[in-house]
Amino acid sequence: MANKTAFRGISRIDSGSTHGYFVRGYRNGKTYSKLFSDRKTGGKGKALVAAKEYRDDLHEQMASIPKQERAPRVVTADARNTTGELGVSRCSKLMSNGLKHECYTVSWRPSPNTQRSTSFSVKKHGEKGAFNKAVAHRRKMMKEIHGADYYRKLAVLKRKRDAAK
Repeated sequence: MANKTAFRGISRIDSGSTHGYFVRGYRNGKTYSKLFSDRKTGGKGKALVAAKEYRDDLHEQMASIPKQERAPRVVTADARNTTGELGVSRCSKLMSNGLKHECYTVSWRPSPNTQRSTSFSVKKHGEKGAFNKAVAHRRKMMKEIHGADYYRKLAVLKRKRDAAK
């Protein structure tokens, strides 16, 4: 199999009357793309060479564009959430000895590309106790990450979202 990095950002398209290599690059929310048609470039091999050259030039050009810092996304609701508290879910974990372990799992993101989680046992703390500990831990982590007024800001965002419906 070919080296995956040699074809990074390049896709082969063989659909209907379109045959060629499609090059894509992303920077600051903008997509840069171009299609290298087999017919217009003189065949499949020449189209691939042209696509690779364009991709390399495109990456050089994009490297000169300063990256914009993205604001962290704040999630106010999730239709899949069944506990009523974002980041808290009820789970069943299967242990290596075959026993099932019921718990509430808490997850949070202390920084971009980093996710943390912990869980609270239903057997140890009881149903309500495990849930309450999970919620308290989630709220503590969110306040540490986003500041003490995080839940006040979240309530404002929820009201705005609901008013827009």
